[in-house]
Amino acid sequence: MNSTLPDPIEAIKFRMDQQGLRAIDLVRAGCGRPAHVSEILHRKRKITLRFIRAYHKIADATPLEVLMQEYDL
Repeated sequence: MNSTLPDPIEAIKFRMDQQGLRAIDLVRAGCGRPAHVSEILHRKRKITLRFIRAYHKIADATPLEVLMQEYDL
């Protein structure tokens, strides 16, 4: 894991907070089913390519290199 990049899950949560987004907003944007989005945000499931593509459309300020990096569950 690259220590110079922020943790992807924390970056997602930070951006969600900045934009006033909730998990249901990610589901509506096509990031995945409610259970999958919840599992990603709670580190029980890895971020999927589907999630990255949909999330990046609504929160494009998060660099793709942050979202695509390896991280621990």
